[in-house]
Parts: sequence; C-alpha cells; structure tokens
Amino acid sequence: MEQQELERMIREREMSFSLAFPALMRKVYVWMALALVITGVTAYGVANSPALLQAILGNSILFWGLMLGELGLVFAISGAINRLSAATATLLFVLYSVLNGATMSFIFMAYTMSSITSVFFITAGTFAVMAFIGYTTKADLTSMGKILFMALIGLIIASVVNIWLKSTGLQLIASYAGVLIFVGLTAYDSQRIKQMLAECDEMDEGAQKMALLGALTLYLDFINLFIYLLRIFGGRK
Repeated sequence: MEQQELERMIREREMSFSLAFPALMRKVYVWMALALVITGVTAYGVANSPALLQAILGNSILFWGLMLGELGLVFAISGAINRLSAATATLLFVLYSVLNGATMSFIFMAYTMSSITSVFFITAGTFAVMAFIGYTTKADLTSMGKILFMALIGLIIASVVNIWLKSTGLQLIASYAGVLIFVGLTAYDSQRIKQMLAECDEMDEGAQKMALLGALTLYLDFINLFIYLLRIFGGRK
C-alpha cells in the first residue's frame, strides 16, 4: 500500500509540473507580446502628437530623465522581484513599456513607415527562430551567455563613446555587433527561462513573478534587436 501511495504522489507531482510549466511559458510570451503592443501604440501616439513629441525630444532634461527612469524600472523589477507583489511587478512592467514607447517615438520621425514595418517583421522572424533554438537545443548555452554579456558591456561602452565621436563607421560596426549579440542572447535567455520555470511546479505568485521577469528579459532582447536592425536596414526619411 505504501508503494502504491508513493507512486500516486509521484504521478500527481508530475502532472502538476506538466500543467504548470506550459502555462507559465505562455504567460512569458503573452506578457512580452502585450508589452510590445503597449510600446508600439505609445510610440506611434507620441510621434503623432506634436506637443508630446516636442516635450520629450525637444527637452533634453526630460528625455534623459525618461531614459534614467526606464533604467531604474528595469533594475527595480529585476533586483526586487522577490520583494514585489505580482500586481506591483506587472504595473511596473507596463509603466516601463509606456516609457520605452515614449522614448522610441523618434523612430517614426527618422525612418519611413514601410521600413519600420518590414524591419519589425524581420525582427519577429529572427527572434522566433532563435527563441525556438534556445528552447529546444540540448547544448548548454551558459558559457555563450557569459561571452555575450561581456560583449554587451563592450557595446554599451562603444555606444557611449560614440555619442561624442559621432562616427558613422563606429555606429555601423556597433549595429552589426548589436544584432549578433542580441540574436545570441535571445537563444541563451530562452533556454535560461525554460530552465528557471521548469523548477516551478505550481502556478503560485512566485512562479508568475518569474514568468514576468522572463517576459521582461525577452522583451528587452526583442526591442534591442529591432533597434539595431533598424539602424542597418531602415530607410531614413
């Protein structure tokens, strides 16, 4: 009888895991997609409002304030996720998506609508392929992730330096490097999120916060990949 009870408990645990994991993964991509929609709608709305556009892009203090606010929100969600409630973390994610949309409104002023649309679909296709590879591969991408993170730090430094240098050559090199880095990070993060959520066997608040954090990570990969591809293939007005 004890053996049968043990087998029953094991089957129930496996069933709980099999139900929780797909649901959590769906939440990751649903939240990510909703954040992209919010960002896109906000960016388009700001770009079509001369008053808002002038307020954001015409005021360097406000623009950099929004940029620092975005950075602060990312650190707040990532660093304090265990102390935040799921509702608070979700609201912060939505707020970040709105702020990011406001600062990205410049793309509608700098690039043609057709090129933005085509680059978006290129980004979506590339992202989907790399996310699938990261999700299904049996290879451990941990070492690749460490290399990509170091490369990302180098890319950030080069981009900051180029604010003063204003070198078109360096910007082009950084754009190609950015595409390669975020293509790789998409695969790496997809595998890491899968492994992280595989340890959650219940749809409790902690698991849902982990799914939200995964959505934020992939959202950042998508947005950055889109921006770097747009710099390369976007048709300027």
